[in-house]
Amino acid sequence: MNLSRAAPKKGENFELRSDLNSEYRDRRKDAIKRVIANMTVGKDVSGLFPDVLKNMQTDDLEQKKLVYLYLMNYAKTQPELVILAVNTFVKDADDPNPLVRALAIRTMGMLRAEKIIDYLSDPLQKCLRDENPYVRKTACLCVAKLYDLKPELAIDNGFIGQLQEMVSDSNPMVVANAITALTDIHATAVLNATESSPAPLQANFIITPQVLGKLLIALGESSEWGRVALLTCLARYKAVDEKESEHICERVLPQFQHVNGSVVLAAVKVMMVHMRHLTREDLVKQIIKKMAPPLVTLVSSAPETQWVALRNINLLLQKRPDILQNEMRVFFCKYNDPPYVKLEKLDIMIRLAQEKNVDTLLSELKEYASEVDVDFVRRAIKAIGQCAIKIESSAGRCVQVLLELINTRVSYVVQEAVVVMKDIFRKYPHNYEGVIPTLCANLDELDEPEAKASLIWIIGEYAEKIDNASELLGVFVDSFLEEAYQVQLQTLTAVVKLYMKKPESAQGVVSKVLETATKDCDSPDVRDRAYIYWRLLSTDPNAAKAVILATRPPITLAQTTVPPVILEELLGEIGTLASVYHKPAETFVGRGRVGADAVHRKIEGQEDEAIREKALQTLVAGQQAENLLDFDEAVAGEDQPTGLAATTAAVVQSSAGHKVLTSANPLDDLASLFGSSSLATPTQAPAPSPMSPPASMFPSVPSAAPLSNGPAVPSKPQEDLLGLF
Repeated sequence: MNLSRAAPKKGENFELRSDLNSEYRDRRKDAIKRVIANMTVGKDVSGLFPDVLKNMQTDDLEQKKLVYLYLMNYAKTQPELVILAVNTFVKDADDPNPLVRALAIRTMGMLRAEKIIDYLSDPLQKCLRDENPYVRKTACLCVAKLYDLKPELAIDNGFIGQLQEMVSDSNPMVVANAITALTDIHATAVLNATESSPAPLQANFIITPQVLGKLLIALGESSEWGRVALLTCLARYKAVDEKESEHICERVLPQFQHVNGSVVLAAVKVMMVHMRHLTREDLVKQIIKKMAPPLVTLVSSAPETQWVALRNINLLLQKRPDILQNEMRVFFCKYNDPPYVKLEKLDIMIRLAQEKNVDTLLSELKEYASEVDVDFVRRAIKAIGQCAIKIESSAGRCVQVLLELINTRVSYVVQEAVVVMKDIFRKYPHNYEGVIPTLCANLDELDEPEAKASLIWIIGEYAEKIDNASELLGVFVDSFLEEAYQVQLQTLTAVVKLYMKKPESAQGVVSKVLETATKDCDSPDVRDRAYIYWRLLSTDPNAAKAVILATRPPITLAQTTVPPVILEELLGEIGTLASVYHKPAETFVGRGRVGADAVHRKIEGQEDEAIREKALQTLVAGQQAENLLDFDEAVAGEDQPTGLAATTAAVVQSSAGHKVLTSANPLDDLASLFGSSSLATPTQAPAPSPMSPPASMFPSVPSAAPLSNGPAVPSKPQEDLLGLF
């Protein structure tokens, strides 16, 4: 006898198999529980499939549930044996107990086995017309699962038509589940549709005014998840007129008082969608006033729920800044808040900042700057600068707070404060020049590229008022090759600015930095900029002044972080991942990223002909791009324009690797290259100073300068300079 091939006589599975075939009912039930426990922790118990299946026919509802759970988990691995359970399923679908009937039809829909689908039609027909609402509501969801597996079977048997009739059911739970199933079927049909095989007409779910009335009636009596489904449908409904929108808003208002946060957010979504059509200011103010308390309640939830609520609130404030204008203190950070919650609260506090509450906010931000979390401290200091930029009357107090933080001599605090001061100087030129000596005194504290670049920009911008500007910049020129890329660029620009303003004291340093940048620097961008400066200075110093010292408008704080077109779309998705990620759903679900056809559809829907034409022209430049909706890059910088054309331009730039110039005047884009970027294009340049640098100091650059990684310098200095971009 060959013992090596004999079935194992020991081990846990052997014991379970023995117990599953025991003559004692309690022993079999206990064995099934142990099998489910092993399955839950990841152990492979698929070999017990025939033995578990034998215990399917039982009057014990608990045991039946356990066996059904086992079948759902292992049906795919044992497709041949699943067919043995069909007779029991069909029998259970006619059981006197409605719980058993519902359990049978639910399990059959979830097995996802091809061989069992054909046996599902008859039991499903009976359950859809069952006298018990619990069975009917379970059968509704089973239709959606059937359509996902075999759409033609669901259509041919008329299941979708039955679902549409069940929207008029007397039980609100059935109505909610029918709506959910129809919505899922419609989404599945659209997702799987192609040009050759469009979505079936039967799968289209259109909410008519008659259906609307039934939804509003069922809304007040449904379960919490049923309400979410109904409210989601109401948000997608296009009202016939303003009166209908008012009616929907009035019926949805009571949902703000629901204890479930998902219901509250779904109700807010409906309000934000239908408020677009309201013209009565008193009604809009009433809705906004009633929207604030439930949102405040969500902020006091568990950290995970709180973060989701904060992300949605951030989105709401970009459209309606007045929703929580009196609730600043609610968003103050607590000591035990997780870092991700604190950062979101900071963003919201800046959006809510006004003259009446800025003093309170500044004292709070100053406290945050003494926290142990370095990232949070940096973000708090940055928020102080955003307050100064947003509220002009508070700029002086913000600068005073920053000076107090600089005096703490904490390295990362000082460096972030220098970066923030650079932004304040850009917003209020020549207003706080008394701070410059303090900033320059902390030069040795700076070891991060962004902080160094910010201080260098300040020195270059105010070089004529800093006596030792040449010495300060000389420190960075001496270590030019060891500095980071952005520091090299800022050093190069600042030294040229210094030469334009004080040529007699900067001849040596400017010659050194230009020679080092063009001959020894590894970065092609730095070399290219050095060649541009060299050619400008050697051919036309007045033109160099006009470009390099051009007056740029002060920066402003962006009111929105997403383009207006996308913002409207996201407001219709509040309470979903799209509103949490601040990205349209098609960019991260379904068939992956949206292609050019989706962008074309968005563009063609624009009413403004100029925007539409410009967006289409921009799209052509990057037609082969793989990702046409990467909004992280599209709205990442504060220089980014807004609107659909600007979004498409940024998308094409990030996807196809092309630089898209959106300015009508090439000089605008040229000037934005030099120095620190600004939110707007340069205005009229100042008149040239009578003190012009001697052209003889800068010999002509060879027409084809050898560049290992960058383009050759053009032979014509003025005409070809703009052609570089």
